[in-house]
Amino acid sequence: MNKKRLLIIDDDPRNIFALVNTLRAKSYDCLSCLSAEEAIKILSTNEVIDAVLIDMMMPEMDGYDAIPLIKKIPERKETFIIAVTAQAMTGDKEKCLEAGADDYISKPVDVDKLLLSLSKI
Repeated sequence: MNKKRLLIIDDDPRNIFALVNTLRAKSYDCLSCLSAEEAIKILSTNEVIDAVLIDMMMPEMDGYDAIPLIKKIPERKETFIIAVTAQAMTGDKEKCLEAGADDYISKPVDVDKLLLSLSKI
C-alpha cells in the first residue's frame, strides 16, 4: 500500500505539530504550511497530494476563500478537502461543504473521525 500524502494548512504550528505526529503514526505522509496562500502555491505544482486538511479560520485568507481557489486549480478539482474548525457552530458544516470541502471535522480533532474521513481517499 502506498502512503497517502496529506497537506495540512493551519496558522497555528501547535495544531500542525499535533496532526502531523498523529497522522504519521498512522502511516500518512504529511506536508504542512501556515497559510492558505502558501498552500495554493504548493497545490499549483505537480506535488502529489491525496488530501488537504484546512483550518477554516486563518488570517489573511481563510478556508472559505481558499477552498474554491484550490478547486479551481485544474489538477486539484477532485482533491479531497477536509475543513477543520474550532468554531463548531450551527451551520458551520453546511457552510464548509458549500465552500467546496468534502468533509468537516471540528476541533479538538477526534482522531477516529479524522481517520474515518481519510479512509474515503
